[in-house]
Amino acid sequence: MIHHLQSTHEAKNQKTRAATPAPGEVSVSESYRTSRGIMYHGSAETALSSPIFAEHEGKVQLIFTSPPFPLNRKKKYGNLQGEAYIHWLANFAQTFRKLLKKDGSIVLELGNAWEPGKPVMSPLALRSLLAFLEAGQFHLCQQFIVYNPARLPSPAQWVNVERIRVKDSFTFVWWMSPNERPKADNRRILKPYSDSMLRLLETKKYNAGSRPSEHHIGAKSFLTNNKGAIPSNVITLSNTASSDDYLRYCRSNNLQPHPARMPIALPEFFIKFLTTPRNLVLDPFSGSNTTGASAERLKRRWIAIEADENYIQGSRGRFSVSQLRGEK
Repeated sequence: MIHHLQSTHEAKNQKTRAATPAPGEVSVSESYRTSRGIMYHGSAETALSSPIFAEHEGKVQLIFTSPPFPLNRKKKYGNLQGEAYIHWLANFAQTFRKLLKKDGSIVLELGNAWEPGKPVMSPLALRSLLAFLEAGQFHLCQQFIVYNPARLPSPAQWVNVERIRVKDSFTFVWWMSPNERPKADNRRILKPYSDSMLRLLETKKYNAGSRPSEHHIGAKSFLTNNKGAIPSNVITLSNTASSDDYLRYCRSNNLQPHPARMPIALPEFFIKFLTTPRNLVLDPFSGSNTTGASAERLKRRWIAIEADENYIQGSRGRFSVSQLRGEK
């Protein structure tokens, strides 16, 4: 999602080794639960194909996730490359579709990829998206840009050293669904009005009439107070916090924090937009379980899957002791 203190591609793909099932891996286990959610330990492939998830078919309102990002170069920790990544991601499409309710949504973040050793971008992420859409026969509802103004310059060789590119500071988030009109309501994610809009609502004066764009603005078009402004599909989120409950928990328990954490405001935006209380939210590549923590806060039910036991143990720090005891 928005990736912060390390290079996106370096940090994010530390998850890929865990996402790839080990030879002979056949089990998935529950790590912890709250009154609203469950964290499972295991690879997404293993967990989603297990009998545990058969009971959830057709019941998930939102799958919100950030799978390991595609890379075109081999890393020592075994990331998936090129065509292998495309096929790997597309193989989840039908499984996701079976889990979704008829009006459910998938929100998928895919980071940018660069050609190895070259100052040019790769279409690998876009090809992966297209393969996933085709395999699941999903409708692409809307594209979002998640912009992090505080992100460190990358790719370092082309941005910092040779100075021939500018920093890569956003990721794409893709909203899709098996339904052309999935459950959604932007009134749940309204932003505060700007000062100028508040003045307009107070004075009730503005220049009505035709515009050069050929739009016609009526005399009362902007006089209704809708209690907030409709947000755009460009989401600006900085994640520069060096201390929060999660990090403090990891430090106090000698646990390695997840290197590619997202700001909790990101899943919160889509959970509010695309679900209502008691709906079920799934994150099959949950990392530090920001999605589950956001769902818990918003009174949604949730399921998280993570292959790395260390990240699972750290994710407990996102919940209070009473929540982990199952107390409401």
